[in-house]
Formats: sequence, C-alpha cells, structure tokens
Amino acid sequence: MKAVLVIALLGFVIAPTLFVAAKGNPTDRATEKAGGTFRYADERMGEKQDLSDKFMFARIHFGPVVPGAYWGDGTRGSDSWSHDYPEAGLHLRKILSELSKMPVYTDINEYVFTFNDPNLCKYPLAYLCEVGYMDLSEDEIKGMREYLLRGGFLIVDDFRSNGQYQNFYEYVKRAFPEDDYKIKPLDLSHPIFNCFFSIPTLDVHSKYDRGKPQFLGLEDKHGRLMMMINFNTDVSDFWQWSNDPSQPLEDSNTAYKFGVNYVFYAMTH
Repeated sequence: MKAVLVIALLGFVIAPTLFVAAKGNPTDRATEKAGGTFRYADERMGEKQDLSDKFMFARIHFGPVVPGAYWGDGTRGSDSWSHDYPEAGLHLRKILSELSKMPVYTDINEYVFTFNDPNLCKYPLAYLCEVGYMDLSEDEIKGMREYLLRGGFLIVDDFRSNGQYQNFYEYVKRAFPEDDYKIKPLDLSHPIFNCFFSIPTLDVHSKYDRGKPQFLGLEDKHGRLMMMINFNTDVSDFWQWSNDPSQPLEDSNTAYKFGVNYVFYAMTH
C-alpha cells in the first residue's frame, strides 16, 4: 500500500519554473571578487537567500557558464549537468515532506552552484549528473574535496560506458589522490540501503538500454560514505517522470526509495 501512496502524492507538486532565456556567450568560470563575494555570470546561479533552515539540496554545475542558456533535458556535453532539472528535485522533495517530519522546501527549485562556491557548504547534499562530460577547473576540484571532507554528501547519477566512467574517475582521483580514498562497489549490507526503506535488491531496472546498474561509493577516512555513485542508470529520471502515467509504478517507487535513503543517510552521517 505504501508503494502506491508514494506516487499518488505527486499530484500536489507545484509546476516548475521554465528555465530558458536568450542565450549569451560562454564566459569564464565563476569567480570570487575582492572581499569574498562570489559572482556568477548567469544570474540564475548561486544562492538567492539562505535556505539552510529546512532541507534543500543543491545541484552542481560544471563547464563554462553561458548566461541565459537553456537548462533541462535535451542539453548535451558540458551543458548536460542540468538533465532532469528542476522536476526531479521538486518531486523528490515533495515525497520527503510527506514521508517524514523533516522540514523541506517543496516549491523552490534547487540552487545551482559550482563546487568552489562557499555557499555550497550550507547545503549538506548535492546532486551531480552526466559526469561523463564533467569539466572542472582546479578551483572546482579543490572545492569538491573541501565540500565532501567537511561533511557534504554527493549523489552522482546518470552516466554509463567505460569512457564516461574514466572521465569521472580522473576528476575524483585529482580531488582525492591519497590511497585511503577508493571508489568501491556497495552491497545491500551498507547502511545507506537500510536507513529508511529496506532496499530488497540492487538488481533494478536501468534507464539505459544495456547493462546492469552499479551502485558505488567513496568513503572518508572514518568510513562515512560521502559520495553515492549510480553508474549505468539514471535514478533521478524516474523521479522526474513519476507523474507520467506511462511510467511503470514499480520503477518510480523503487527510485524514490533509493532517493529517500540517500537523503536520510546524508542527514544522519
């Protein structure tokens, strides 16, 4: 019965804001002005007001900033960081608000940050997708390391193929070159699969047309999982389209169980 109720709740999700404007020219990366003020060339990016009093996760931008560029499905290459935005985040946070007593922002699109924005550290969970095309500056690589070692939790989603994995892996190793940090496969014994829902199997339907999903992790030196990696699948795509009657109910509910567990693990570790 709970599985049916999870998806039924989505009828109340507020319609997302359309994120498209006149496309400008690519600019340099986000910069920090004298005095510590962080500046983005695209005014949609960054923190508009402090939302750290309730749960709100962040989305990570990579690559050059193009003011006014379209955000969302259909983007390619270094613009693909915005896939499933903003519907996936809105839907997941609506589910969280209904399943728990956690105070959650349900009607605001998640903020978009680069890793080197100091305000990112106000938000304990961040989402990063299409890392096969990830392009980070040295400052962003340092920012990723700092965010995770200071207690941040990163969901890495929506990528496949050896080439895409290798691109992602090289950035992780540049951020964490020490031998203590290794990406490893996770199994059902890990607390992340049992901290709210008990996930019965990792053999789940993938959004991709070949291969099985792999669930990998990167831990800190104390054994805290700081990066949850969904390889060869796209969990947030199930969140995004969960209110589409053509999508199988079981797939949507399974994806929500993973998402809810990721949030509760991040907030309690």
